Amino acid sequence: MAVTLHDIADKAGVSIATVSRILNNDVTLSVNEKTRQRVLATAEEFNYTKHKRARNNQVQRVAVVQWYSLTQELDDLYYMAIRMGIERAAQQRGLQTVPIYQNNMEEIPRDVTGIIAIGKFSNSQVQALKLVTSNIVFVDYDSLAAGYDCLVPDFENAVRSVISEFLNEGIDDIGMLAGTEKTTDQQIVPDLRRFYFESTLRQQNLYHSEFIFAGNYTSMSGYTAMKKAIETLGDRLPHGIFIANDPMAVGALKAIQEAKISVPHRVALISFNDTAIVKYVYPSMSAVHVATDEMAHAAVDMMIKRLQNPNNDPCKTVVGTHLIKRQTTR
Repeated sequence: MAVTLHDIADKAGVSIATVSRILNNDVTLSVNEKTRQRVLATAEEFNYTKHKRARNNQVQRVAVVQWYSLTQELDDLYYMAIRMGIERAAQQRGLQTVPIYQNNMEEIPRDVTGIIAIGKFSNSQVQALKLVTSNIVFVDYDSLAAGYDCLVPDFENAVRSVISEFLNEGIDDIGMLAGTEKTTDQQIVPDLRRFYFESTLRQQNLYHSEFIFAGNYTSMSGYTAMKKAIETLGDRLPHGIFIANDPMAVGALKAIQEAKISVPHRVALISFNDTAIVKYVYPSMSAVHVATDEMAHAAVDMMIKRLQNPNNDPCKTVVGTHLIKRQTTR
């Protein structure tokens, strides 16, 4: 007589649904380890064939490589949100993740079958990752030309929407606090936000190089860059300023408030990323929203497809953005 889920549930003292989810390796099931082992032992005792097949399935291990250190990640919620989203999505899809911080390539286990790399990477770092596995998905870094799957935000349309918003508010003197990035082996990474900002304003004959100041994406650099802009430009300070990320925006807002400059009446501000911090500063920051959760799920989907079809051509996914207006715009 064939053993049923009901038989196992009755013997283990749990519901049929719980038995089914445990035997199907449902990682979203919240159940203590003692109960899980009791169900597995009961299935083994009854010689349940589906359970035997499930136990023979090998769980795929994927390294999640964060280009930031843990401390840096705590200062930039954007990359933290992406990493945490990837880990959640991977768990839901039955993948086991191994977190690696700040490109510590030597810490990546050699038995991983894939790598999801978050952030910016030099050519030499890409080659180092390839030595572990060729199944690599890059997130927030355009690696298509190098032959790897990748996901990137839609920087071009995001920047155009920022400039259009300022123009709609009657602001045509527009500045930017841009970011400068380096990989952990000190290779400079071009900022596409600045590229599209400058090219769009040039097309409309509105570009002023003296309205652009640079920082390193930290709140302190945003504060310092904005103080320099205020001191350098005086009354010529642009009426609209686009800021490359949220930590810089928070620092810039502090500098503006210390200078007793009215926001948004004298200076309107728009940030990029729309993490939690810009919603709780005062005034709350208008920002381009990047769907980090969507990026995370898409990255895991790409990884699963790559694991299933390692020889497929690499693909690039551009994740949409949209502007959310709050109190720093008019």
